[in-house]
Amino acid sequence: MSMYDLAIIGAGSAGLTAARFAARLERRVALIEANRVGGDCTWTGCVPSKALLHAARVAHTIRNGGAYGIHAGEPEVDFPSVMARIRRVIEDIYAAESPDALRAESIEVVEGRARFEEAHTVDVEGRRITARYFLICTGASPFVPPISGLAETPYLTYENFWQLESLPPRLIVVGGGPIGCELAQACQRLGSQVALVEALDRILPNDEPEAAQMVADALRRDGVDLRLGAPVDSVSSNEAGGITVRSRGADVRGDGILVAVGRRANLDELDLENAGVTYTGAGITVDDYLRTSAKNIYAAGDCVGGFQFTHYAGYQGAMAVRNMLLPGRSRARPAYPPWTTFTDPEVAHAGYTEEQARQRFADKVRVSTLPMASVDRAVTDGATKGFIKVAYRDNGAVLGATVVGRNAAEALQPWAIAGEQGLKMSDVARVMQAYPSLGTGNQQVGWDAYLDGLTQGLTGRVLRWLAR
Repeated sequence: MSMYDLAIIGAGSAGLTAARFAARLERRVALIEANRVGGDCTWTGCVPSKALLHAARVAHTIRNGGAYGIHAGEPEVDFPSVMARIRRVIEDIYAAESPDALRAESIEVVEGRARFEEAHTVDVEGRRITARYFLICTGASPFVPPISGLAETPYLTYENFWQLESLPPRLIVVGGGPIGCELAQACQRLGSQVALVEALDRILPNDEPEAAQMVADALRRDGVDLRLGAPVDSVSSNEAGGITVRSRGADVRGDGILVAVGRRANLDELDLENAGVTYTGAGITVDDYLRTSAKNIYAAGDCVGGFQFTHYAGYQGAMAVRNMLLPGRSRARPAYPPWTTFTDPEVAHAGYTEEQARQRFADKVRVSTLPMASVDRAVTDGATKGFIKVAYRDNGAVLGATVVGRNAAEALQPWAIAGEQGLKMSDVARVMQAYPSLGTGNQQVGWDAYLDGLTQGLTGRVLRWLAR
């Protein structure tokens, strides 16, 4: 039996962040992982998908170079080389979080599957580990819906996609969320003919409608066959490898199918009942401080449901350790978590959407929108499809923002900070931005909103009188 201050189950983003924080506090930490240290993000999620998207953007830029006066023609895509580069990128990032690297930081890595014996003890394939606290960070896996014929059909998810050595000539993507949209656009640009089938009448349902529409338009421009309002009735395959998806009586045919309709928490085989930990189909039940129904056991990241982002999981991992090991406690569900769908254009968001803001604050909500065509840096780059949209209260307090365009994730950051720190549009307006950059667009939105408030009503009349 081994005794620790903290035992962490799962070495993805939440687990890694938590382990490193606890080690910095000079606590004895065991990090238990049943598969590969690094989790989804490193091996099958953020890292490989963004490397693939970058390759796809290079191909797209070459193909469309004539718009910039550079004529190169149709690119020759060597897909095995694309995938080989992705594997190199993964290894480069993994090097900083490998078991050896973690052990050098005084973190003991235990490889194997953990099962709770009781609230303070787990069995890891024959080794008993006891700890004062436990943190469950087991993440989530692709949800596979009970579609007729799907179980009998070879299908891809974001997990096994990275084992491909050739791209299906015709790829059917089921699901219009961030994963489905990103991989659909990347595969289309790399040479596959993609059909994206979505049950709802729009893609990206958690984003602003106009943002989702811009991505839909971009997918169609790239050649994706976008089928909305088309729930899948059945899936079938033939001996030649062909796949047919039937949706509302219409058939979509392809050579491969990628299922991207959501994720489910990884809770199987943990024996949570032995530890008195409550959970549902959505994930482990936790309070605002990430404590479970067992007072010495916390949970963080994708396994608790809610937002499924690497950065959100890492943040919660750190907050869980803070709440376990340090005096006082901090809420671990931030009001303004940022997220980005890395299509082209990107869709980045933080805080309330306009609809959510109006539901919460009614007529006290103001909205300011600036098209990217009015941002000089977007014009110079030929990336004018997009906008900056900010919802704020009538006192100027930032409630939420959406940025659509190239490098939108970077341009969003000031709005995420403003919302989280309770800043106003005037605060954003007063921070000088380097020109030309997307940051000047943020400043312009803040400035326009600030002036609108300043020049209306009695204050506006007084200012105009003083100016005369």
